[in-house]
Amino acid sequence: MTGFSWNWDVFLLVLLALLALSLIVFGVLTAYFGSNKSRMVGGGLLVVGILIGIFVILGSGDIFKVSFITRILEPTIFYIIAAVIGVVIGLLVFLGAIMKT
Repeated sequence: MTGFSWNWDVFLLVLLALLALSLIVFGVLTAYFGSNKSRMVGGGLLVVGILIGIFVILGSGDIFKVSFITRILEPTIFYIIAAVIGVVIGLLVFLGAIMKT
């Protein structure tokens, strides 16, 4: 593969940042809408997500020697927006196909 340079540090940080974000969102939803035991699990997910997020933000410069804001956060936001737009277009095509039948 010529011309392609894989950066494992950026890959790992994006993976951890998205993991932290999803754990925070799912933890909040589970803690708010869940019953007694589910609320405790949601709180645990929220705490783990926050800890992973803090590690990614603070450890990215020291451990991985990568600037979190310019190398990780900005491209990740663009990728998430592009993914959401693609999913919405696919959903609209799917709904349009179903409504015609």
